[in-house]
Amino acid sequence: MARRIRARGLAAGRTSAQIAEEIHEKCGPQFGTTRIKGHRLAHGIALADVIEQVRALFERDAKPAPGIGETLLSAYESGLKRPGPEYLHYLCTVYRVEPVALGYEGPCICGHGHKMPGVVRGDLQEGKPDTSPDPRELWMKQINSDSSADGGEEDENVLRRTLLGLLAGGAATLDGQVLGSVESIRRRMDDTLVSATVSPAMLDQWEEATVGFGRQYMNTPPLRLLCDVLLEFSSVRKAMERRQPVDLQERLCRMAAQLAGLSGMIMVNLGDHRMARSFFRTGRTAADETGDRALRAWVTAREALVPLYYGDPREALNLAKKSRDMAGQTPCAAQAMAPVVEARAIAMISGAGKKDAVDQAKRALSRARAAFSQMPVVDQEDLAFGYTERQLYFHQGDALVRLGQAMEADLILEQALTKYSPSDWLDPALIRFDRAKCKVIEGDLAEALTMAKEAIAGLDEGCRPDIVVQRAMEVAKLVELKDPAHPDLKEYREALQAASVTEPLGSRVDSV
Repeated sequence: MARRIRARGLAAGRTSAQIAEEIHEKCGPQFGTTRIKGHRLAHGIALADVIEQVRALFERDAKPAPGIGETLLSAYESGLKRPGPEYLHYLCTVYRVEPVALGYEGPCICGHGHKMPGVVRGDLQEGKPDTSPDPRELWMKQINSDSSADGGEEDENVLRRTLLGLLAGGAATLDGQVLGSVESIRRRMDDTLVSATVSPAMLDQWEEATVGFGRQYMNTPPLRLLCDVLLEFSSVRKAMERRQPVDLQERLCRMAAQLAGLSGMIMVNLGDHRMARSFFRTGRTAADETGDRALRAWVTAREALVPLYYGDPREALNLAKKSRDMAGQTPCAAQAMAPVVEARAIAMISGAGKKDAVDQAKRALSRARAAFSQMPVVDQEDLAFGYTERQLYFHQGDALVRLGQAMEADLILEQALTKYSPSDWLDPALIRFDRAKCKVIEGDLAEALTMAKEAIAGLDEGCRPDIVVQRAMEVAKLVELKDPAHPDLKEYREALQAASVTEPLGSRVDSV
């Protein structure tokens, strides 16, 4: 049918955009033909042709080869998945249309049109006037249709707008509207878990995306990463609305648990401990559906960081022990992570200088090192869903700092820094603040303030979430306890205040 429509349209002198619209209108009701598929059929090309054009555009723009393939493009055309901002831009470039013509609301990430200059709503290749519906009318029609079909579409739109603003270099804050959308998406996943056919190939794509988000955790500004993660989270939820075959349902639940846990981790970094707890609760619900002890233990160990940073360290200690019990004898990330959380919680409860606490914490660290050596290699290399050697060094050093073991802690923290890449910013910043605390313990207050100030100055805007600001404040408090009138203390507080002002995320959340 599409071939006939295209042939007649070309014979009548119609543009590709007009032909695509007719294909969608006539084929859609009977065959479910989407707008984006209509454009490919209107051009009379195969999936492979579109992929090659996208790859050529990436090469033209001196970008690494994209991971898009026929399976992913087919998922876009079937409506199972929405292209991300970058892929959407290049698909618009291939078809010479705006996102709304492909069935996606909102502007393109590039901020400008994809038409040939001087041609108003015309076809780039043919240069003929286009009498197809106004894109703005299509946009509103699409939004109204989506809103009636899925009450969560507007929440996704909020995150997309936030992401577009961040990618365009603008400023964005974790305001009430964004938080409302975040919570709404999480609640819908909760509803879905307690109430779906998707192809294994589509699941492969989602699993690859989930792993990719884990890799970005250390070097992507948290709010931007949160938008990406939750848009994927929402796609997984839609696939789970109907029950899948057992094996596919288990994979979806695993992804839901991982994405919820990752969202909770990002919320910890942003300083919103209440939302972090909610995400970890959702993650536990999803993990329970899988029956995977290691996954359930991972979610619980990550959840223990919420009270460790923002609540009662005794609760963190209890959660860490629960995580350790869940893991049992299964070699996994939680087996190493949970004892480290135990050690850090013991240090926070007991403080520095107590021999019993030092011995107890060091025994927990010894268990962590032994468990780490038994972990699968793949888990030792996974920053978010596993537990890496550099994280082990960092967290050991943090526990020893709080126990007052400055010399040993500084040596371990120095080793930890060498294991991070230049693009990593979050953990290295926290490590530098811990090393500054070592200097405070040793009595070198001026050097401590200098190190902490350099750590703040080395962070770009968007990379100063609440957890970083709070660690920087801890250094100031420790120096003040030693010498309230230290001459460098005022300058350091001013530098910290300036950094907090330029980073809106750090000013709206509760203090540690």
